Amino acid sequence: MNFLKLFLLISTITYVSAGFGTKLDKGEFLDPKEAFKVTAVQNGDVIETKIILGDKIHVTADTLKYKIIEPDEVTLDVKVPKAHKVNGDMVYEKEILVNIPLKEIYSKVSGDYTLSINFSGCSDAGICYNPISDKFTFKGDPNAKSTWGKVMEALDQANPMAIVDILIHESSFFVVFLFLIMGLLLALTPCIFPMIPILSSIIVSQQSKDKEPSALKGFFISLVYVLSMAVTYTLVGVISGLLGADIQSAMQSPWVLTGFAVMFFALAISLFGYYEIQLPSSWQSKINSVSDNAQGNGILGTVIMGFLSAFIIGPCVAPPLAGAVIFISQTGDALLGGIALFAMSMGMGLPLLLVGAGAGKFMPRPGGWMTVVSQTFGVVMLALSIFMIGKVISAEYTMLLWSLFFMGVAFYIGVFENSSARVGMKKLFQLFAFTSLIYGAVLFIGFLTNAKSILKPLEKFTSSKVVQGSQTAAASHALIAKSGYSIAKLQAEVEASTKPVVVDFRKKSCASCDELEAFTFPDPAVQAELKRFTFITIDVTANTDDEKALMKKYGAFGTPSILFFDKDNKALPSKNISGFVNAEKFAKHLKTIH
Repeated sequence: MNFLKLFLLISTITYVSAGFGTKLDKGEFLDPKEAFKVTAVQNGDVIETKIILGDKIHVTADTLKYKIIEPDEVTLDVKVPKAHKVNGDMVYEKEILVNIPLKEIYSKVSGDYTLSINFSGCSDAGICYNPISDKFTFKGDPNAKSTWGKVMEALDQANPMAIVDILIHESSFFVVFLFLIMGLLLALTPCIFPMIPILSSIIVSQQSKDKEPSALKGFFISLVYVLSMAVTYTLVGVISGLLGADIQSAMQSPWVLTGFAVMFFALAISLFGYYEIQLPSSWQSKINSVSDNAQGNGILGTVIMGFLSAFIIGPCVAPPLAGAVIFISQTGDALLGGIALFAMSMGMGLPLLLVGAGAGKFMPRPGGWMTVVSQTFGVVMLALSIFMIGKVISAEYTMLLWSLFFMGVAFYIGVFENSSARVGMKKLFQLFAFTSLIYGAVLFIGFLTNAKSILKPLEKFTSSKVVQGSQTAAASHALIAKSGYSIAKLQAEVEASTKPVVVDFRKKSCASCDELEAFTFPDPAVQAELKRFTFITIDVTANTDDEKALMKKYGAFGTPSILFFDKDNKALPSKNISGFVNAEKFAKHLKTIH
């Protein structure tokens, strides 16, 4: 009996080993390299990737990832094939083919890069393999621009998102140095020109009448002015980035602009010698004491003027300023963003420091010339006053003010005085006065005919049919500007369009917005390109919560901001424009959008 039991036990073990033991043999499972054959090769303008799966092998769909791991780690947004459901899971079988456009990679990394293909797979025989990660190294874009090339392109295209991309991928030291250089480049543009007469008038007004003009004092005044402007930009950028607030646009409100205009008018009258603007004597004594009775007189006024000047030239620096603000809002790195903005502002102020340092050489010596120079800067301040109030009142009345200004300058210089009594440069001044009188009269005619631009005061008489047609188109853009938009409302209009979409954010009292409508949008080349777009103009003057949320969603800092959507209704943040751009560049930019 015991022998029989032993025989049955041995027989059973032999049967199990023969029938089921093969399931435990590793040789029945494919090696990972055979189960998953992964390749990636560059072919033309794509990277062709292929994963060939062995027999009865599948890959879980949600584990499939394509990443760049060198020089930076970036997850790629690629178009993968459709998976199918097996036992409740979405899986791939047989093979997985994915093409990655090179432009998708080149837009995210510079130089040579390493592509990583990651996934997890299992065998139907009952085993799941360890996660697979295959790496492939490729050469970078042979036509790639250097970092400086990207910077210049971003500035040229007025694209803040391109600047944000540079900020994110470069070292902190390079970012600060980069913004310093951008400031120096901006200093070479007309942006800084309005600041020169303002600073010069401050230096003139603070020069002592009984002492020789001091280069040291002139430099000190300009340094205070530039530092005040730089600190203002830094604070505005940091606060706007952290809070998502458009402080600079708030400073462009009608009430603030009217205050600016009144202030410049008061300064102009003061420089004409009708009265003096100065702090109370007790305050002056304290300031003079702090500065050792040397350079403090009027320092508070200089600080205030530097603060206000930052907002006057704000639209000029829209792309880098917007880029820094968006960078701060996305990363929360207020320190780096603030330092970068401060460096940019100091770079912009370099010409102003040179103006101050040269005060001892180039400012006239005490005497009658000081009065003439003060009055000249009074004229400049009066022009700035009209410039500011022109952002608030209608174009027609702005035309009237400029007309009175130029005719007033002509009479002030003495256009009708006896020219035979004038010699040398005085005759040239009278010629200038005569020219100013004629231009003022032309502007007055423009006012009477409802002309809109001081650069085209006789447009009602000289415009050709082509120009008139484009002006009508431009006017229609202004007339159809609508307010009350929300994210949902804009998305609905974009999705309803079968063409690419241009969205123009504008505000009243936005000078750059008016320039776009007067010079860029009416251009025949621009109009020809716009025919294939749906054009939406949104007035965000009211600055409602919905409008704030809308602008924040699309990374629009201030106005003007122009957004672009392709024909598939996909937003194109890399194409967005901030600030003014001329017609030629805008027309070329439109050609790149499909």
